Amino acid sequence: MPVSVVVDRSALMRAAAERIATLAAEAIERHGRFDWVLSGGSTPEQLYALLASPEQARRIDWARVAFFFGDERCVPPDDPQSNYRMARASLLAPLGVRADQVHRMRGELGAEAAAEDYRAELARCPGPGANGLPVFDLVLLGLGGDGHTASLFPGTAALDERTRWVVGNHPDGLVPRVTLTYPVLDAARRVLFLVSGADKARAVHDVLHGTSPVVLPAARVRPHSGDAEWLLDATAASALDERASTP
Repeated sequence: MPVSVVVDRSALMRAAAERIATLAAEAIERHGRFDWVLSGGSTPEQLYALLASPEQARRIDWARVAFFFGDERCVPPDDPQSNYRMARASLLAPLGVRADQVHRMRGELGAEAAAEDYRAELARCPGPGANGLPVFDLVLLGLGGDGHTASLFPGTAALDERTRWVVGNHPDGLVPRVTLTYPVLDAARRVLFLVSGADKARAVHDVLHGTSPVVLPAARVRPHSGDAEWLLDATAASALDERASTP
């Protein structure tokens, strides 16, 4: 699968912004819009702030972008833990994105009710592909030190879901979550993992080289359109070997 390694976190943000601008232009040319699933976390937050900066913002026709979410905590939208709150503050509000362009997960409803609410939302949105699944132009994903991605955590029931598009998930010791499932992630036209930091290095190695005794959640993401792309900074890639490429 395509793996790109850059020297540091700042270079990672620039590389990701460049890739997203390219994918957005291609999607808008192809079918008039760019359907993008956002990720939570500190690494995407820095990326979003860069994309919303004056020098970057003009590179994308934001009026033609629809924003979705890969997962959410079951908290109100103004809670500090909310992925939507982070995306709104760093990307959506600075860009002046219209409310009708944003399709958030309503985590405040509770995990199961929010999952059903978002399934209904998705059914009204991106054009269906194989098996009627929503097809996104880009799903942006992160990686946890335990190998989780979105809110697909090791040992949770959501890993085995093969029919529902969105489920509530209840990882031990954490706030309940709402998450997209593998069928939806795998239907995307492009999946991009964005990973930074030495604390992710072992998980990156185990996902990409398949050396974990169990298949880690991130390793189960297998887009039908082809391999997922990985963008890593040098610290996140420090446990890999020379097979990773350095632009």
